[in-house]
Amino acid sequence: MNHAAGRFQASGGTPAEAPAAGNESDDSNIRFSTDPRDYKWVADNVPCQEACPAKTNIPAYIRMIAEQRYDDSYEVNELANVLPGVLGRICSRPCEDACRHAWPGNGEPVDICHLKRAAADLRAPGADPTPQPFPATGKRVAVIGAGPAGIAAAHDLAIFGHEVTVIEREEKPGGMLFYGIPEFRLPRDELAAEIGRALGPGVTLQCGTAIGTGDGETPLAALLADYDAVLIATGTMRAMRLPLPDHETEGESEDIIRVLPDNEYGLDFLVELHRGADKIVGKRVAVIGGGFTAMDCARIARRMGATDVVNHIRTTEEFIPVTREEIAQAKEEGVKIRGMRSPVGIVTDDNGRMTGLRFKRNRLGEWRAGGRRQAIPIEGSEFVEDCDTVLVCIGQETEHDFRPDVEIGLDRWSNAEIDDNGMTSREGLFACGDYVLGATTVIDAIGHARRIATGLDKWLMGKERRRPVVRIKPHDRSDRERAFDFIPRVEMPMLSMDSRLEELAPEAELGFEAAEAAEEAKRCYLCYLNYEINVDDCIYCRMCIDVAPKHCIKLIEGVEVTDAGGYGELIETEDWSKVRAIWIDNAECIRCGACADVCPTNCISISRKELIWETDSEGFA
Repeated sequence: MNHAAGRFQASGGTPAEAPAAGNESDDSNIRFSTDPRDYKWVADNVPCQEACPAKTNIPAYIRMIAEQRYDDSYEVNELANVLPGVLGRICSRPCEDACRHAWPGNGEPVDICHLKRAAADLRAPGADPTPQPFPATGKRVAVIGAGPAGIAAAHDLAIFGHEVTVIEREEKPGGMLFYGIPEFRLPRDELAAEIGRALGPGVTLQCGTAIGTGDGETPLAALLADYDAVLIATGTMRAMRLPLPDHETEGESEDIIRVLPDNEYGLDFLVELHRGADKIVGKRVAVIGGGFTAMDCARIARRMGATDVVNHIRTTEEFIPVTREEIAQAKEEGVKIRGMRSPVGIVTDDNGRMTGLRFKRNRLGEWRAGGRRQAIPIEGSEFVEDCDTVLVCIGQETEHDFRPDVEIGLDRWSNAEIDDNGMTSREGLFACGDYVLGATTVIDAIGHARRIATGLDKWLMGKERRRPVVRIKPHDRSDRERAFDFIPRVEMPMLSMDSRLEELAPEAELGFEAAEAAEEAKRCYLCYLNYEINVDDCIYCRMCIDVAPKHCIKLIEGVEVTDAGGYGELIETEDWSKVRAIWIDNAECIRCGACADVCPTNCISISRKELIWETDSEGFA
């Protein structure tokens, strides 16, 4: 069995490990587990990886940065999330929300996102990972859409040995990465380079090719006839309409945002801007919404000369779904955020030109799914704020106009319904990313696309050829110090404000230097290291407890076992007559190794547990 066939191995594992500080064990002792308890251990004890939709092995790549192994660090990332240099700039960072360093009393989360970028920035020029694909299968797959989901799926399908054609209607690949995200957040040369690496051997890219039944378009039914499988990865490219009660009448279909001058949907604004259209905004810009698109529009408006830019949101800043860095940078650039309001109408002058927005104030209601609050309008609270331009950014929806010749099942949100392998109700037609999930994030789309690529391959080949396993390797020592816990989070160097607002292109975040990256990397708790006490060899001397810098080694009389087969809560005791074992609580452990150093019986073992993708071109039994 090929446990580490090609690049897939490091969806959680590590590439070609040379001896490095903190890891001097014999590779012959590595084992691979499908025991539910080991899956549960990784899920519980490596919260950053568990939170990452692509299941990136975060402790591994951060440790490599501390060891100045930038090429290896980049490869661990590239094998999991496909576009490390891109995601190191624009990822929504669910891993940082889960980071143990952000738990109460531990400080701020490790800057996982920017360390990903550091691996990309600091690696040797031209040190690109070399694909090791499966043998050619003779199967042909068409992927519709060259956004992040399409790129990730095509990348994996080519590694599986299939012949892949990516069809993109725009002139450039990247989808929302190119047409939705401003250059000051994502330089186009970095984007182009990473797309080129991802769409390597086995992938043909066709840009400027529209799918549909119109003149010059390629019908979806024709693709289904020509290819062994077709994968839809078109995302959510239609702006969600803004309801304005003052302008709604029964049976009215006209959208005043699209009709009235100086009003525009933010998604359309960004796409047209990045297609090369000349766009202008007034001096007073009102942006409706608080997501990434809204923040991008507000920051672009400042760079285009607007002097008064306001993001109007329904609840409060605490609940808008963007990173705290994005909010801070927008405010530094002069963007105002005003909450607890909903737009209800547009105010115009006698010539029909817009002069302002009419709002109604809100109060916070019950909690909604996803951790946000309801916004309850307050009757009689209307007020007007002056503005010259309105950019509406309240969400995106799936577009289905490219497939009038092929019907598929849709859910109640008009997203594609798929089975466990990712296939729609039409045989041979698969879907992934936002076309299935609705508007999500880049990392969500990539993670989902990679799972669907595995399912599509299983359907094509009639067997499973990739599956997650837990890689367990003995780890002899640890050189993490208690002092690393108190290193403050390293701040991202920024372009000066004057230079930042001069034009649209200069990148606002400058990236870490090597010393800054190493300092931030030291903060990681290395949660993939598992410290265990062999109770048969333990003499209950308490020396480990005495040297432990935190309450991480506990006297216990029992441990709960969960329905999933993992371990639950520890049942602690201070009564020696009830002690059944001395237990290392890995949720509290900081991986300093002090306990193992003082143990007189060497009963404390250290292993590294990592979720990886095991692959076999012949399929698993």
